[in-house]
Amino acid sequence: MIFRTFDDGAVLRAAAPGDEPGILDAIQALAVYEREPDAVANTVDALRASLFGAEPRVFAHVVERDGAIVGIAIWFLTYSTWTGRHGIWLEDLFVDDAQRGRGYGKALIASLAALAAERGYSRLEWTVLDWNAPSIAFYRAIGAEPMAEWTTQRMTGDALARLARA
Repeated sequence: MIFRTFDDGAVLRAAAPGDEPGILDAIQALAVYEREPDAVANTVDALRASLFGAEPRVFAHVVERDGAIVGIAIWFLTYSTWTGRHGIWLEDLFVDDAQRGRGYGKALIASLAALAAERGYSRLEWTVLDWNAPSIAFYRAIGAEPMAEWTTQRMTGDALARLARA
């Protein structure tokens, strides 16, 4: 499904089987940008299963230019008990450094906003690192607001295993 064609020939579309290597490359580039170059354990096979398996729970929109994936938005559904409606959680948004300034990032987020509006979802949410001033400025420019008084919590590794055994 094509959401938009850009003047430079790039296409914003739903991810399709075969996109996994390009998506993984973007995830790895994002990890480098976020100062965690060795943190990605994901694989092409795991992406394939998550995005295109029997019951996908993760979705992606991509920007493809000249046969290469140059931007990604990876997302999944959330649910608000307060509104009684689903929302979209944007897990990763990334545009290759050399492709920035062409409107791809804004178009990727806009495609998710349009999907949320079309489906009656109540929210589009994501996190951003405190030090990532360029992304924060971009998000403010498109109308996003920080969630005051909320702090993301996470449990992994040994702590997760201990609690599971409790």
